[in-house]
Amino acid sequence: MNNKKWPKIEKPIIFSIFILALIFLIAGSIIGIMVISEMKDAVTYQYTQKQLVIAKAIKQRIEERISFLKKEVSLMAEDMEKDPFDPQNYQQNVQKSFTRVLPSGVWKIEVIDYHNYKSYVYMPHLNWTSKSISLDNFDIKLIPKSLEPFSVWISEPQIKQSNITILLVSPLVKNLSKLLIYHINISWFLPPFLKDIQSGKTGYAWLISQDGFFLYHPNTDFIGENAFKIREEKYPDTSYAKINFIQQEKMLKGEEGTGWYSSGWHRGITGQIKKFIAYSPVVISDNPPQIWSVSVVAPVSEVEDAIRKGLFQLFLLQGVIIAFILTSSITILFFEIRWSHLLKKKVEQQTEELRKSEEKYRSLVESAEDFIFTIDSSNHFQSMNSFTANFFGGYPEDFIGKPLSVIFPDKIAEKQQHIISVVFQYGKSVREEFELQVEKHQIWISANFMPIKNDKGEPTVILCIARDITENKNLEKQMISAEKLASLGTLAAGVAHEINNPLGVILGFTDILIRKADKSSQDYEDLKIIERQGLVCKEVVENLLSFARFEGSSYEDSDLNECLIEIIKIVKHILDINNVELIMELSENIPRVKADPRQLQQVFLNLINNAVAAIKGSGNLTIKSYTERSKNKAIVQFHDTGIGIKPEDMDRIYEPFFTTKPEGEGTGLGLFVTYGIISKYGGTIDCVSHYCQNNTIKNSGTIFTIKLNTIS
Repeated sequence: MNNKKWPKIEKPIIFSIFILALIFLIAGSIIGIMVISEMKDAVTYQYTQKQLVIAKAIKQRIEERISFLKKEVSLMAEDMEKDPFDPQNYQQNVQKSFTRVLPSGVWKIEVIDYHNYKSYVYMPHLNWTSKSISLDNFDIKLIPKSLEPFSVWISEPQIKQSNITILLVSPLVKNLSKLLIYHINISWFLPPFLKDIQSGKTGYAWLISQDGFFLYHPNTDFIGENAFKIREEKYPDTSYAKINFIQQEKMLKGEEGTGWYSSGWHRGITGQIKKFIAYSPVVISDNPPQIWSVSVVAPVSEVEDAIRKGLFQLFLLQGVIIAFILTSSITILFFEIRWSHLLKKKVEQQTEELRKSEEKYRSLVESAEDFIFTIDSSNHFQSMNSFTANFFGGYPEDFIGKPLSVIFPDKIAEKQQHIISVVFQYGKSVREEFELQVEKHQIWISANFMPIKNDKGEPTVILCIARDITENKNLEKQMISAEKLASLGTLAAGVAHEINNPLGVILGFTDILIRKADKSSQDYEDLKIIERQGLVCKEVVENLLSFARFEGSSYEDSDLNECLIEIIKIVKHILDINNVELIMELSENIPRVKADPRQLQQVFLNLINNAVAAIKGSGNLTIKSYTERSKNKAIVQFHDTGIGIKPEDMDRIYEPFFTTKPEGEGTGLGLFVTYGIISKYGGTIDCVSHYCQNNTIKNSGTIFTIKLNTIS
């Protein structure tokens, strides 16, 4: 009887267990799918943001290189118009320009003369050539008929069978009928920025022009082709509606963002392949507006493989649980919790890997010796790298949430606020230069303010990346001074020759009269005075000539330290009687330099005499010598603790006859001749001075630094 009732009792229990197990199974499946979905969304977002960071880094490097080339063209155009145009005169300067721009794809520099229908062509390492041109020439017809003075116009990419080129054009302002053109081969220009880019395991980068043509792609069959057509022609079995929409509505309109699309090719593999894409606009020129777009892509499968593997394992486990669940719902629940925990660990592992990746890119920003920070719409700092914070004497957390004026002077802060408002309003980058006072030094900063946009394309914060360009500004200043002194030298040579003729006559006749005069007479004394003053004038004229002409020397090289030691023996007494303490810091094993030792001693004597005159009462003169081996330069430095040079006099110290000494104590030719001697041997001389009339400031004084080429 009990045997008959057993099934009736057990069936409801078994059915209840089965239903309960099924509920647990369904609930576990839903939880697993939700976990997988959340993990997929998180991984996808982090991965595409990583791609976007790479795309923006490429964008910045290309824009910086274009800016460098525009500046090179402007400087060359300004240099060419200083004198009447002569193509031979600029052969050397153009070849120097080639050494700087050839790695950037510049393969030809050309000057177009509209009036004479002539073209002057410069090629690397070759002499210039000229040819007749037609105004119907294809490249010439591209150029606008009227360009703004001091502007640099950039053409759209010209796609030809052999290559892709763009033109950088600037008018010679004094004669707008002449144009300076730099021809850039895009096939040379772009690969250094894009060739070695890798996202994930097999991802890569490509770039299209604003007309939708590939300017770079790892598949060389795509380069120079229409991005909307070449894919369908090569791989017609794939739908390209998604990528065509992204290109047409996002990339070609200068937007920045991420997404996905289907492709028919990836690293030589064909077939329908789903890819993640991150894209960023590359601003080539503002007038006329020209924007390229760089993209970083990678197969979705690289991200989803780990997720798909976890999903497969989950379903496999649930299949095993179905068989086991019939005996125990508790066991099913146990395994559900266990595997949910494993999935959570996988999500945490993936998140940790993404965090490490983010930290890697953050470390790149932190290790950069550039000023990098972000500003919100209320002009308060949102983030800042350590270099910026350390430079302004603090830590990043000291400045976060505070206004610009906390580190910048009021005038500069107001100027930056105006720029930031413009970037927020128009959503485009703005570059500006600022001069900052840091302790006793003036530095120049070149800052680029870039909008960081949300998914709607609206700027949310402004990213500023700035760099110290003080050295470049100093070089520009030195170039201007060199040109001015070269002109003064030529003028001085002409004046000196004109003075020498009548001066020779005066001295000659004076000598004749002296010989005839009685040595005890007043006439004899008067004639000797005339002779002495005439010889003084002759010495002044010789100093002028020594600056303007290159005198031959029997010496090919000199020992820098030996020259210093010899001249110190001569002036040691002068230093002692003027209470000047001499400090010598001469490095050993300095290579010999290309200069005449006697002329170097003249240079050193001039600088020492100036230092003694600048030290009132007592002070120190420190003479250092050392080597800059990376640049094959020997350096000697004179640092006095005198009153210094007034800021308004700094630009005139190398001019002939300019002196800050009292009347009768100096001719004003010491630094003039010194500059000529150093320049003659291909060296440079630089001056930094802190002025104090009463010599009360502790760090007042002047530092002259001379750099000479060593004999390798």
